[in-house]
Amino acid sequence: MSRHNARVAIVVVVVLGLLALAVTWWLRNYERVEETVPLPRTGEARSNPLYVLKLALIADGVKAQARPNLQRSKYPLGDRDTVLLYRDPRTLSREEGRALLEWVARGGHLLVRTPPPGPFAAGTVVPVLTQLDVVPATTPSKCIGWDVRGENPHVEFCRSRRAELLGTAGELALGWADSSGNVYMRLVHGRGYVDVLSDFDFLGNDSLKDGPHIALTRQLLAPNYRAGTVHLIYAADMPSFWWTLVLDSWMAWLPLLLALLAWLWLRAQRFGPQLPAPASERRSLLEHVVASGEHVYRYGYAHLLHEAVRNAFLARLRRRDPQAAALGGEAQVVMLSERFSVPAAEIRDALSTPTARDHAAFRSRIATLVRLRNLL
Repeated sequence: MSRHNARVAIVVVVVLGLLALAVTWWLRNYERVEETVPLPRTGEARSNPLYVLKLALIADGVKAQARPNLQRSKYPLGDRDTVLLYRDPRTLSREEGRALLEWVARGGHLLVRTPPPGPFAAGTVVPVLTQLDVVPATTPSKCIGWDVRGENPHVEFCRSRRAELLGTAGELALGWADSSGNVYMRLVHGRGYVDVLSDFDFLGNDSLKDGPHIALTRQLLAPNYRAGTVHLIYAADMPSFWWTLVLDSWMAWLPLLLALLAWLWLRAQRFGPQLPAPASERRSLLEHVVASGEHVYRYGYAHLLHEAVRNAFLARLRRRDPQAAALGGEAQVVMLSERFSVPAAEIRDALSTPTARDHAAFRSRIATLVRLRNLL
């Protein structure tokens, strides 16, 4: 075996040994495990806080619909249906509240909550509640116990507003109260029922997995359970599209914005110092010169204009390069071509007088003479 092959074999053996040591160390210190990472909610599960309740009802053989608004004209209510108003009842109009009570009187079941904690002036009209002589309390409340057999002790309605029944517009069938007021009332209205609760937090997607919450929900929906459709009305409190785009999609729009700004900066015109406007007399003189040149050119004296530009070029050439100006003919053309790196034919044409009415040749010769004069 040659010396080169021996070195290669040694290097290969060393590398394989290091790889074997690395694999052995990795297998002894690490093990493969599975990890469950919850994905963010999308679609209706993100916008509908009663999505889990809807799926549970459908799985139990109950007709259930969930939507952000009541929309009675599009979704008519049957006499044995159930309506759960998850949102603040103050968002209802008085006409909607009156129509719901008329529907309840025909056998419907309505579940409504008291206004959430916060500023609440005494005497505020709350649709449905005010019509049933139910007055939301203004005093702070505390949690109330809710124990279910086989489950750990539980508390409910910790962040809620209690209510009191002051009149006789609704007959109290069931009640649940503590020292601070009623947390639940079932009122008989005609052939139906109206359930008034302090809050519906136990019905949310993250709360309905607890056994006490499931038992309480089943008892609340008991009057018309499986007799009609359960309408779950939630508030569509979705952020705007532009706000979501700004917060959640900055990884996409920020690089694009920076690229756009960089492109605009590259394409922007560079402005030098501001120059004063020429005097009005000078502007009039320039306009007169331009008009005179157009007049001469229009009447076939373009050769005179070419001769004037050529003389101006030759005059500056005599001042800047007397040697080239002293030459003549083809020698001068060759020397100018080498100095300006311009084809000799183009310089030869520029110094020769164009034929009459040859507009393209005239413009080409004038442009070449002006460019050469500026290069001197």
